[in-house]
Amino acid sequence: MAPTALGRLAHLWLSSRLPAPYNRHVAIETDILVIGSGISGLTLALDVADHADVVVLSKRALDDTNTRWAQGGIAVVMGDDDSPEQHKADTMVAGAGLCHELVVDLCCTEGPERLKELMGRGAEFDRDSQGELSLTREGGHGRRRVVHHQDATGAEVQRALIEQAREHPNIRILEHHSAIDLIMLTSFGGPDQCVGAYVFDEMASSSEQAVVHTILARDTVLATGGAGKVYLYTSNPDVATGDGVAMAYRAGAEIANMEFYQFHPTCLFHPQERSFLITEALRGEGAKLRLPDGKGTPFMANHDERKDLAPRDIVARAIDFEMKRSGYDFVHLDITHKPADWTRDRFPTIYEKCMSLGLDITTDPIPVVPAAHYMCGGVTTNTKGRTSIPGLCAVGETSFTGLHGANRLASNSLLEGMVFGHRTAMYLREHVSTLKGSPHPTVPDWRPGDAQRSDEGVVVTHNWDELRRTMWNYVGIVRSDRRLRRAARRIAMLQDEIQEYYWETVVNRDLLELRNIATVAELIVGCAAARKESRGLHHTTDHPDTDESLVADTIVKRGVPAHHRRWSPPPEAA
Repeated sequence: MAPTALGRLAHLWLSSRLPAPYNRHVAIETDILVIGSGISGLTLALDVADHADVVVLSKRALDDTNTRWAQGGIAVVMGDDDSPEQHKADTMVAGAGLCHELVVDLCCTEGPERLKELMGRGAEFDRDSQGELSLTREGGHGRRRVVHHQDATGAEVQRALIEQAREHPNIRILEHHSAIDLIMLTSFGGPDQCVGAYVFDEMASSSEQAVVHTILARDTVLATGGAGKVYLYTSNPDVATGDGVAMAYRAGAEIANMEFYQFHPTCLFHPQERSFLITEALRGEGAKLRLPDGKGTPFMANHDERKDLAPRDIVARAIDFEMKRSGYDFVHLDITHKPADWTRDRFPTIYEKCMSLGLDITTDPIPVVPAAHYMCGGVTTNTKGRTSIPGLCAVGETSFTGLHGANRLASNSLLEGMVFGHRTAMYLREHVSTLKGSPHPTVPDWRPGDAQRSDEGVVVTHNWDELRRTMWNYVGIVRSDRRLRRAARRIAMLQDEIQEYYWETVVNRDLLELRNIATVAELIVGCAAARKESRGLHHTTDHPDTDESLVADTIVKRGVPAHHRRWSPPPEAA
């Protein structure tokens, strides 16, 4: 619905006083604003661009995304011995009772067609000697259904989508642009609407002055990925600071299930490399987890009957338990029993990275530890990507669709990005067509306060480090009520410091990201404290059992404390 004349009063939620001077202002108008450039954002942009003008924002370079670093692959039903029903069953088991069945059905059924479209855009995947797609198996999967490009699937997907996006005449790409906040329009007698975003232009800014643009859009899409940088150790790239969830929360959107943060079981442990992922596909191909006790004792049989192919939450907790029990700093992942040539051909990225650090994975086991990997909660959406705020959609890891439940099944992330990038684009095609020709609303420029350049960048560095250490120590793989209370107190104090510094300092990307991860930390702690049970990725020593009365989602909204209810999506059509 187009905004009425009475509804053209724009405001930011946090304060009427906005920070930082700027030296010039550019207003940009578009049909669709996509914030983020991973698989979900670029799939959506390409699927809608023949019908609308699209602006795609990327905080850094266009390929600096979580998608690019995905190693394992895309879970889709392609084998003769597989079916969408079996994929669905595996997804539901991994999700520990909280997956939304309708959404699981959609993804498992529509995945193969979306994969064909991705290949039509130039993405190439490994094939066997007969020319058929090579399928591997990962933890939690009952069949070999993971399509891959060696051990760098995400990089191949990112390459293909970027090539297509750069060539499309209706897609405008703005790299090194960070969204600050959503522009909200107050409609008298109706819900507030999102009409775009204020955006920091890093390349045009300096330490003295920030350049901030107003981008007005008929629909805005959050595709900003996850928030792994909220934890001290993560497999995510530096851009993963939960910007979309934080901005949506500040704007009043509904957020769900932030307590379910997935820790990947196997991240490389090395003093020169603390964020390199060792794909689960190694275990799918027969690698074993062993203790570094001189005997290479396997231990997964002590924790789950599926041993090394158990779902990620179980494997991560098992490794955490063995490390704490024995005092080891890491465990070993061993694939040395495989032929060396096979290992080098199947996992060239991992082989080359480890060799650069003096580790030959064909003869030596790999030291690994769990690390923050994937955000299973996010901004609630319906099956067309719509959030609880009109004019605002969310896709990919930023969104909460209900697919992953309490624990994501391996390689379902790129699947979700493909499926919901496409489904949301189909909705936006129709929605934008109804608004064509209507004027964009008049909104104020992002206004400067009296902020000045600061010589105390150490404040940002210190708060960033303390926040991430607090989350790692108190809100990690295993939690307790006491740890959560401590985390909540410290995060509240840090937020006060961050907020004060934010309004007094020339805006920059580090400061924007710190502000956002503090908001995400608050949401994770609040949701975790509300769930008085252990389920999936949320394990607490004070409530070690699963409570079947809590087969519900944890819902939180600005001004509304975290509470439980079985989430139902906004209506499909409005």
